Amino acid sequence: MSEPLSKQEIRERVWRALEIHGGARFPGAKGRIPDFTGAERAALHLRDLPEWKRARVVKIDPDGPQLSVRRMALREGKVVYMAVPRLRASACFIELDPARLGANSRRAAGIKGAAALGRAVTPAAVRPIDLIVCGSVAVNGRGARVGKGGGDSDLEYGLLREHGLVTARTPVVTTVHPLQLVPHEIEMRPHDIVLDWIATPEGLLHCGGGLTRPRGLYWEYLDDSKTAAVPALAEVQSAPHRS
Repeated sequence: MSEPLSKQEIRERVWRALEIHGGARFPGAKGRIPDFTGAERAALHLRDLPEWKRARVVKIDPDGPQLSVRRMALREGKVVYMAVPRLRASACFIELDPARLGANSRRAAGIKGAAALGRAVTPAAVRPIDLIVCGSVAVNGRGARVGKGGGDSDLEYGLLREHGLVTARTPVVTTVHPLQLVPHEIEMRPHDIVLDWIATPEGLLHCGGGLTRPRGLYWEYLDDSKTAAVPALAEVQSAPHRS
C-alpha cells in the first residue's frame, strides 16, 4: 500500500480518474457512487460466488451501478431489500419479493419502480440477510471501502446488525470499475463495513485484509441531528434493552 490519504482525497482521485478515462456514465462520477462502464459484466461475475448461489435474501444498495445486480437477483427469485434514501422513514427498507412482483420485477429493480411496487418495512420486519451488495467510490484489496461520504451503507449495516439480521459471517460484496480499486490504505473506523469480495468487469477479487467488522451501531459516531433524522435509530435507542 502507498502513502495514506484522506477518504475525501481518495474520492476526488477516483472521480477524476473515471471522468478522464471515460469510466463513468451519465451524469458523471463526482459526488456520487459512480455508475461505471461495464457494470453489467461486473454483476454477472457475482453468479460465480457460492455465497451468491446460496443466498435467498439479499440487501442491495439502490445506487445506479448495482441496478444490474438487483435485476439479476430478482430474476433468480431472490428477495431484495433496498434502503429508503437516508433512512428517513420508520419503514426504512423496501422489500422486493419476486413471488409477489411477478412480471413487474424488472421495473421494481429501479429506484422509482421499487418505491412504487415494493413493500416498505421496518428493520424488525426484514428477513435475515444472506448477502449484502453495496455501492462504492473506492476500495482496496484488504476489503476497505470508501463511500460517497454520507455513511448510509454503514448505518444500514449497523441497524440490521442490531436487529440480528446480519452477523459477522454475512458476506459483503461490491461491484466497481477497475479504476475504483486503489493501492492506498483506507482509514477504517469501527462502524465502517468490510468487503469480502470485489467484482469488476474483468472478474472477482477476494479480500483478505483481516479487518474487523462492525458489531452494530456506534452511538459515539452519531450526533443528535442524525438520530433525530432517522426514526429507526431513535426506536433502537429507546428499546427496552437499552434502558
